[in-house]
Amino acid sequence: METQDEIDWSNCPLVEIKPGVQSGALVLRGTRMPVSAIIDNFDYGVSVSEIAEQFELPVDSVEAIVAYAKSHRVAHPV
Repeated sequence: METQDEIDWSNCPLVEIKPGVQSGALVLRGTRMPVSAIIDNFDYGVSVSEIAEQFELPVDSVEAIVAYAKSHRVAHPV
């Protein structure tokens, strides 16, 4: 089983956790869209524009989430 790197979202102004929204998962600020769904789709090869269209999100928001994730991945020790 492949282990995915974790992303440190603690300093990202684009995400929020709201009790009662998506079971307390990280979501794109102002939406109910789980950040993990955006990143998982991108990691599986779905383009930023396709993700934005599929989930009805602004392209710039998806680009910003992907860029943040790329620069804040924390590798798991093996």
